[in-house]
Amino acid sequence: MTDKITHEDFTKIDLRIGQIKKAEKHPNADKLLILTVDLGEEKDRIIVAGLAQHYKPKELENKKAVFVANLEPATLRGIESNGMILAGVSDNKEEINILSIEEKVPAGTKVS
Repeated sequence: MTDKITHEDFTKIDLRIGQIKKAEKHPNADKLLILTVDLGEEKDRIIVAGLAQHYKPKELENKKAVFVANLEPATLRGIESNGMILAGVSDNKEEINILSIEEKVPAGTKVS
C-alpha cells in the first residue's frame, strides 16, 4: 500500500467515463497508443496511453472506460496527452486491463 490521502485530496481527482472513439499506434513509440476520447465535453480529447503491448487499437475503439479528466497535460514522444485512462496492472507489469464500464453509462458521467 502507498501513503493514505485525505478525502479532500481524493475529491480533487475528476474521474469520468469516456468513450474511446479512435485508437491508433503512436508513430514514435512501440508501447504507446493515441486515443481519441469523448468525455462528454464539447471537443474530444487526445490521451496517450502505454497500452500497445496489451491491446490492439481496434480492441479499444468504442469501449467505455474510466479516465482522469483533470490531469495536467503531458507531452509523450511529441504528442500532448490530456488525461489518463485507468487500468489494473499486475506487479510484474505483464498484465494490464483497462477499467471498462457498461455501455449504458453515458460519456462524461462523473465517477465518485
